[in-house]
Amino acid sequence: MTGAHGAHGVHEAGTQPAGPRPDLPVPDHQSRRDRLRADLAGAGVDLLLVTAPANVRWLSGFSGSNGQVLIGPEPGVDLLVTDGRYEHRAAVEAAGLPLALTRAPLEIALAACERGQRLGVEAVHLAWADATDWVEQGETAGVEVRPTRALVERRRVVKDDAEIARLARACALTVEALEWLFAEVVAVGRSERDLATALERRFVDLGADGVAFASIVASGPNAAVPHHAPSDRRLQVGDVLTVDCGALVDGYHADCTRTVALGHLDDRLREVYAAVEAAQAAGRAAAVAGARAGDVDAACREHLTAAGYGDRFVHGTGHGVGLDIHEAPAVGKGSPATLAPATALTVEPGVYLPGVGGVRIEDTIVVTADGPPTILTTAPRALRVLS
Repeated sequence: MTGAHGAHGVHEAGTQPAGPRPDLPVPDHQSRRDRLRADLAGAGVDLLLVTAPANVRWLSGFSGSNGQVLIGPEPGVDLLVTDGRYEHRAAVEAAGLPLALTRAPLEIALAACERGQRLGVEAVHLAWADATDWVEQGETAGVEVRPTRALVERRRVVKDDAEIARLARACALTVEALEWLFAEVVAVGRSERDLATALERRFVDLGADGVAFASIVASGPNAAVPHHAPSDRRLQVGDVLTVDCGALVDGYHADCTRTVALGHLDDRLREVYAAVEAAQAAGRAAAVAGARAGDVDAACREHLTAAGYGDRFVHGTGHGVGLDIHEAPAVGKGSPATLAPATALTVEPGVYLPGVGGVRIEDTIVVTADGPPTILTTAPRALRVLS
């Protein structure tokens, strides 16, 4: 999926916590907290108050809408903070992590600090008004409240086995639902909105927790809009149809795009499809351990430029994916991040011709230690003309 999209599927108050999935590896949240703890000194802090929901979930397993995790210099200081609505959920999802029930997480964090210590907060996820207030409260308590940037996000880039298993399950359900859609639902006369609704219901019927993001279903000239919202337009013979979608499994997001044709496809769009298919294959091949994320983008972009469509590739080649639908590393022009084994990312070049249509092909992949990446979204990529 191109561009920025909010993550869906966060459990709200009143729903029942699922707890660990018995058919998937159990995440080692303690190990994750310990690895993050090793980064605190280098960031110039003694303790860290984590407030971003995806980061809280990665460190604790807690999925409620109000939660914070305090990471201390020793494991005995670690704490999950939430409110009384989530006492039972916390006991199920974050078993073994001490719990504080309060709506004043900073007070708990400051109480855990000694005078003169430095408390880190996640600057990107903290409103300016809160940040200035927290600094003042810290000064009163004799604690320096300091901003940190992406400490948890950097650790989340490389996935552990439990994360890859969840991504793989989400991608498998996505492919199964997408293939069902093309085989049994897509037909001339059906609206884009009909297809999106059927697809997202199918995710849940197959066992997903929900959708990773609002599905993109774009037909005919609408396929020239990378983030088209499904409309009441009805499919016609000769249309291209682009579907960008993903299932959500235990907080992990799949992301897959396929473009098909209805009845027939004109020569120009066949040429575009061939160019995008080849560019996407080049991007996948470039996604090896030690390469830069920008190298993956360059492999796709150079191929499309040589084919005469470089100016119609209007977005980055991809993005990291996991507990957020868009996370590090960014895969765009000049992206400097070095790809490490077990990094999950998307490769999704596209060409868009206003008033005519467009083609995008996207896979979620995982970088391996040696050799080509593992492709989690295994739906066919060759051009399909549906009758």
